[in-house]
Amino acid sequence: MNSTFWIAVLEIIWVNVLLSGDNAVVIALAARQLDPRRQRVAVIGGSFAAIALRVLLTLFAVALLRLPWLKLCGGALLLVVGVQLLRDDDDAGATRPASASVWAAMRTILLADLVMSLDNVLAVAAAAASAPIAMQAPLLVVGLGLSIPLIVFGSTLLLRMMERVPLIVTLGAALLGWVAGHMVIDDVGLQDWLGRHAPNTQAIAPLDGLAGGIGAALVLIVGRWRARRRP
Repeated sequence: MNSTFWIAVLEIIWVNVLLSGDNAVVIALAARQLDPRRQRVAVIGGSFAAIALRVLLTLFAVALLRLPWLKLCGGALLLVVGVQLLRDDDDAGATRPASASVWAAMRTILLADLVMSLDNVLAVAAAAASAPIAMQAPLLVVGLGLSIPLIVFGSTLLLRMMERVPLIVTLGAALLGWVAGHMVIDDVGLQDWLGRHAPNTQAIAPLDGLAGGIGAALVLIVGRWRARRRP
């Protein structure tokens, strides 16, 4: 319990403050169609599940992020989640069983957070690495656990804002597409392939922003198109 330990705790909390925004967006998007009581269940349960997933993934962060094509598959999956959430925006008045709605929201939250956490866990693991080795695993659990209130508060605030400003739903779905695009272009296997086939390796760098824009556009276009086709 020396100064190094507490500095590492503060670093992990700060990293989670910066990285919890997309988690709050997903939880709010997935829970927005539920009534207030079930929203609380989905928000709290989704937040705890998000932190638990992040703890587990952080323990294997370096090995996971070195696997080729993993982030590409995750980015493609996140695009599907974003399209589904945007399409479901037109179904807010649909009648669904209470338990089915809550579990559907929880499944969406878990799936999206599992994908997005792949890109976040390395920063958390690096912050914990400055602590004594024996304390690193407990430090991850404590530090990430402290970020649960941040995600719960952020999700609740976004839910209230979405009720008043529906445009936030569209912006949230676009954010998921942007994150997905970045994940795809940052994949180790794709970067190696581009490095072997690109005539000028310096031309690869601007693709990061372009991929994010394409991902956001895909979610918006496909999501709205599917919503219009829905009976």
